Amino acid sequence: MKHLTKFFPLLFIILVSISCKTSRNISVNDNSDIKSAMSKALAWQEANPIFSKAPTDWTNGAYYTCVMKAHQATKDPVYYDALVNMATKNEWKTYTRLFHADDVVISNAYLYLKQLGEKKADLSATDKFIQAHLFEDQDWKKGKGNKEQVILWWWCDALFMTPPVITKYAAMKNDPKFLDEMHKYYMESYQLLFDEKENLFYRDNRFLQRGMPEDRKEPNGKKIFWSRGNGWVIAGLALLLEDMPKDYKHRPFYEELYRKLAKRVLELQPSDGLWRVSLLNPESFAHGEVSGTGFFAYALAWGINNGYLDAPTYKPAVMKAWKSMVECQQESGKVGWVQNIGYDPKPADKDSWQNFGTGAFLIAGSEILKLK
Repeated sequence: MKHLTKFFPLLFIILVSISCKTSRNISVNDNSDIKSAMSKALAWQEANPIFSKAPTDWTNGAYYTCVMKAHQATKDPVYYDALVNMATKNEWKTYTRLFHADDVVISNAYLYLKQLGEKKADLSATDKFIQAHLFEDQDWKKGKGNKEQVILWWWCDALFMTPPVITKYAAMKNDPKFLDEMHKYYMESYQLLFDEKENLFYRDNRFLQRGMPEDRKEPNGKKIFWSRGNGWVIAGLALLLEDMPKDYKHRPFYEELYRKLAKRVLELQPSDGLWRVSLLNPESFAHGEVSGTGFFAYALAWGINNGYLDAPTYKPAVMKAWKSMVECQQESGKVGWVQNIGYDPKPADKDSWQNFGTGAFLIAGSEILKLK
């Protein structure tokens, strides 16, 4: 009986670890198969809309940022139509909180459509948001929020939501003042949340190990680093670097940070390709998770495609991740194994999904299509 007791937890881990697998015959090396998986994911998500607060909120904004990248990679009009339909329904508005980084990510898609010459594009709400967010006085900038809100971008997810939008906006305006202000707030987040020993970002200051109680750790004694949180950061860096001028004075900081994160992410990838929700305690929930994995796969593929990462080292990890992600996609196109909205490691299952999880699938596929 003692031996059986030891056996059953191991059996559970094995069963959970393979639970993403499907019986489908999946090819991941042919671009037509990648495009097919992406288009099925888009079709399912568009037929099953979901958002946390409103169609302009961060969940939709993150999703449509990824739809934007899918269109950029494929030029398939189905993605363009989805973007225009969303923007038109939203009347090209942001969400309501001008001080909150989450509430402008929807503008990434608006800016992209404007760049493409979309005649309906209206950036007035985006202009208002960015001007207020960066340059107007408010309590978060003074550390007068609650105990978590000690700086403007106090949670690491924010580094996906706003800096890429501002970088794209600055390029359109050809005005470095927006980049300089973005950099100032980015550095605040970096200095608060980046762990120099682990080369990972804490989600927010509730997880910092500076004087925090011992129970603010994983069961294995390691620090808590959330997969999707770090996925938001490295994917945001790839988006940001794509639009940042090559000669911008602070660009080397972002390039170095990107490389550090990429190296660490590669080190932490499990053998099946799917990163676990807790990066340093993968056994806490033994199954893989698609949203963090999708953002990691996108960012690593982007690094290969743009000369920042060595293809022989990183490409096998990207393709392994994509194969396992496709195995988490159901026949309907639904992408499962996505952790729900949160801020720390929590479980997922084959039927758990979110629009930003579908987005992570799309943005990964969009960059993998470009791999040689």
